[in-house]
Amino acid sequence: MDLSIEPLIYIGIFVGIIMLVEGVYLAVFGKTISLNARVNRRLAMLEKGTSREDVLAKLRKELDQHKGAVKIPLYSLIAEKAQKANIAFTPQQLILVMIGLGVAAFIGLTILTTAALPIRILISVGMGVGGVFYWVSSKAKKRLAMLEEQLPDAVELMVRSLRVGHPFVSAVNTVSREMADPLASELGIIADEAAYGRDISEAIRAMAERLDIQDLRFLAVAVGIQQKSGGNLAEILQGLADVIRARFKLFRKVKAITAEAKWSGMFLSFFPILCLIGINVMQPDYYSEVMESPVFIPAAAVVAVMLGVNMIFMRILVNIKV
Repeated sequence: MDLSIEPLIYIGIFVGIIMLVEGVYLAVFGKTISLNARVNRRLAMLEKGTSREDVLAKLRKELDQHKGAVKIPLYSLIAEKAQKANIAFTPQQLILVMIGLGVAAFIGLTILTTAALPIRILISVGMGVGGVFYWVSSKAKKRLAMLEEQLPDAVELMVRSLRVGHPFVSAVNTVSREMADPLASELGIIADEAAYGRDISEAIRAMAERLDIQDLRFLAVAVGIQQKSGGNLAEILQGLADVIRARFKLFRKVKAITAEAKWSGMFLSFFPILCLIGINVMQPDYYSEVMESPVFIPAAAVVAVMLGVNMIFMRILVNIKV
């Protein structure tokens, strides 16, 4: 039985591209950019002697740079996710990373495979763009999940600070020092903006819209109402923290209940692809005779479309909003 490892080479090159872009990102911006850093990035920059104004300007530039680049061709696919993930690469740098990864993939395919030149070019472009898209998407998903998990603790810390007599801006500043990233740096930006004259409820609302987190919108509304009509902000925020925790608890319960269906859907979606790879590895000429048939390409296209529709509907069925 003939064996071919070319399908495994394609997978290995794609995994290597994702690891390469992560390595380049950490090498350029340092370990403080990682969400696993013990000290939040804003405090790390301040401890190095950078002025508060320069830190605020740098962090705000990173937050806004992807929003203004949605009209760049090809980059519009990842602009929103890059903004939510707060990728420090500029849009131009990220496009250069795509090109560099595509070139690296082309070199790897040329050395390790015998594919024709047009196929190598097409796969290289797909790997360069797809690798960056997958990396940015995973960064955004991880960052938003951490923000939502940190938020109730942050609100409760604000409540304790308010109850001992601190103003709300001071409470936000305290949270930005005590919490870890990503929420610490986000709230640190809000505290700095408030110190320079921006309305804090407006800053929180802008943060909620940029990250598209409903609980942050609730926080902005609560602070805005208290500023206009007064009231006990500590009690309001305590109630909000309890609601957020209850929603988070319900979300995890729903996630546990739908885990079996979710993994079943993933298995049904990827099993045909794994079978195709396995067949091509164990017997590369398995489809050689049927490939000469005029209906092979239309049939393969129909199967690909049906598989894509299956993935979409499986995702819809297990994507329960809480």
